[in-house]
Amino acid sequence: MFSKSWIRQIQAVIYILLIVLLYGVLDQYILKLSETYQDNNTDDMVFSELIHPYQQNKEEQPDNQEQNNQEQQDNEEQKDNQEQNQQESQYDILIDLSESMLYLFENNRLIHKYPVAQGKTSTPSPIGIWSITNKARNWGSGFGTRWMGLDVPWGMYGIHGTNKPGSIGRRASAGCFRMRNKDVEELYSIVPYKTKVIVYGGPYGNMGASFEKLEPGDRKSQVAEVQKRLQKLGYYKGSIDGIFGEGMKAALIQFKRDNNLPNDHYVDWATYKALGIMPFE
Repeated sequence: MFSKSWIRQIQAVIYILLIVLLYGVLDQYILKLSETYQDNNTDDMVFSELIHPYQQNKEEQPDNQEQNNQEQQDNEEQKDNQEQNQQESQYDILIDLSESMLYLFENNRLIHKYPVAQGKTSTPSPIGIWSITNKARNWGSGFGTRWMGLDVPWGMYGIHGTNKPGSIGRRASAGCFRMRNKDVEELYSIVPYKTKVIVYGGPYGNMGASFEKLEPGDRKSQVAEVQKRLQKLGYYKGSIDGIFGEGMKAALIQFKRDNNLPNDHYVDWATYKALGIMPFE
């Protein structure tokens, strides 16, 4: 009995010695690793990267992919902007109301011309220099298959198709420029946003072909021209929007009083003359 107990005690002592020896070896190995990384100026982050290189690369991949996608998107946007700027400088539209004809120029060279319908006498088309600000397909039954809106400040005007092709070439619209659907579809496919649209109405600039009598409520190019003159002379403080409103009315009445003209709110021939708006000036 004593002999077996003694043997077991010896075995326990041996196990303890082996464990102590094992811990000592591990301590020495870890110490050597630490000294090695210190000599190479490494830190815990480097050590972790050495242990988990796959995990680190895996975490970096989404960031790199996102950066590549952003760079590709930026390049595509820059290319689109360059192409758009190039297109914007290529085309100009001239609409001659005296002929009811639309002319399309590419780099100052005439490439197409189309007949159009223009505004009626009571709802004239806007004379001036505008730009295409919006485009749409099948905008409405009365507007044919294509619509190109203009930045006219006193109303909504545009170049569009029609379901009344017999009106082409005449004064028939509420101010817009009607085209045959096949013609407007061709024009729509060529010209980009911001294309310049010059509307020529006659020999008197924004006055068109005649000097119409103006009154409050009118919305037309002639109103815009009178606003410019009143503003230049210091009477009108509002915006040049082609709308004969209360601000323009007050400015006009004051101008007519100062120039010994009839005390009313009409723009007639005498008013045009006093404002310096003369034919062929």
